[in-house]
Amino acid sequence: MILIVGLGNPGKEYAETRHNVGFFVVEKLRENLKLGEFNLEKKFQVEIVKGKNLILAKPQTFMNESGKAVSLLVNFYKINLENLWVAHDDIDIALGEYKIQKDKSSAGHKGVQSIIEALGTQKFDRLRIGIKTEALEKIPAEAFVLQKFPTAEKEIIDETIKKALVEILPKL
Repeated sequence: MILIVGLGNPGKEYAETRHNVGFFVVEKLRENLKLGEFNLEKKFQVEIVKGKNLILAKPQTFMNESGKAVSLLVNFYKINLENLWVAHDDIDIALGEYKIQKDKSSAGHKGVQSIIEALGTQKFDRLRIGIKTEALEKIPAEAFVLQKFPTAEKEIIDETIKKALVEILPKL
């Protein structure tokens, strides 16, 4: 079983923000794989959709507590950490770029750090989607990630996710 977790914050006020890029990734995967709708699983604190040998999840904890939901899923479904993917925004990577990495530190991303702490390891795959723009230089990172994407940036993010998924899908 493969578990792909998209990180973000629950609630309509965060729906189109930079910090919810991980949610965008799993929503696009769900669409591409023609899976059903996400459903809330309260016992895991996630919205989840299942496919054959695949679980897509959006933690409904806030970003900084993502580890709670991820560890509940990993333990319940007995997910081998070789089959765990985490998709998230990254302010250290330029808008329009992405990186696929494994066994890397959180680099200050509090959602990823929460997962590392909850699982006791960083040995899982990550899809890091860049959101860095010049606007980041003008405001604190905490405020920047909670801003909604301007239309032009949202289009770039959508294209970046498409490119990343073309690379990732064969690995699933």
